Amino acid sequence: MIDHIIQYGTKVQKNIIYEQPLNERVRTFLRLEHLFQITRHHMQNDNEFDSRTSVSGLLNIVDLLSRSDIRADLIKELDRHATTLNALSSNPNVDQDRLRTVLDNILTLLESLKKTSYQPGLNIKQDEFIISIKQRSVIPGGSCNFDLPNYHYWLHKSFNARTSDMEHWQNDLLLIYDSLKLALHMIRSSATPVLEHAVAGFFQKPIESSMACQLIRVSISSERQYYPEISGGKHRFTIRFLEQPSTKSRPVQIQEDVDFELHCCIL
Repeated sequence: MIDHIIQYGTKVQKNIIYEQPLNERVRTFLRLEHLFQITRHHMQNDNEFDSRTSVSGLLNIVDLLSRSDIRADLIKELDRHATTLNALSSNPNVDQDRLRTVLDNILTLLESLKKTSYQPGLNIKQDEFIISIKQRSVIPGGSCNFDLPNYHYWLHKSFNARTSDMEHWQNDLLLIYDSLKLALHMIRSSATPVLEHAVAGFFQKPIESSMACQLIRVSISSERQYYPEISGGKHRFTIRFLEQPSTKSRPVQIQEDVDFELHCCIL
């Protein structure tokens, strides 16, 4: 979920954006983005438990990278965006300076991603200290101070010393992060917001075969007492608005009509 702010006259309304990927590539991109955001947030804080969360996040990022060829997926995605932007270079209605800036950024990232010498996550895979943490982390509470006294010692080093180590561990991951941010920005920016109406909390829409919709985004006010549950495939997607007054009870579909903002990202 991603927050954004909409201003109506003098009233500022905070909206929550709920996202649903419609293919495996974007699903993996969003999970990886989620891990990077958590990790980089906690890296900024001088606290033992923030450092623990950062280390766990870095290990999870490398683990996810090893499970799928995200580097190849990013190359395909950015190549596709470069082709799309090149097709716009002769359009007089397009800001050519901005287009060239974005295209140059994509091409620079692609050049680095395609280097055979680039191996994301190698800094962590070759580090005995952080690998020892990974081996113990599969055990609940396995990184306790008596299990890993060297980790306990490291967590009590100065903030600058810990930050220096973490920056080294993440250094060869930053190209993936920058490429990921750009690819997702291009996908999210490809949608034209449309106001839709869900009758009795239910909405369904077919996906045109000529439109390669990759991501559904639903924006509703944070003041609403319900949330959307989105599901979809190649041919259609469905949105059900649910409420859960108590954590002890199951969510149920609301019976009132809902107006909401829909983004169907087709790039």
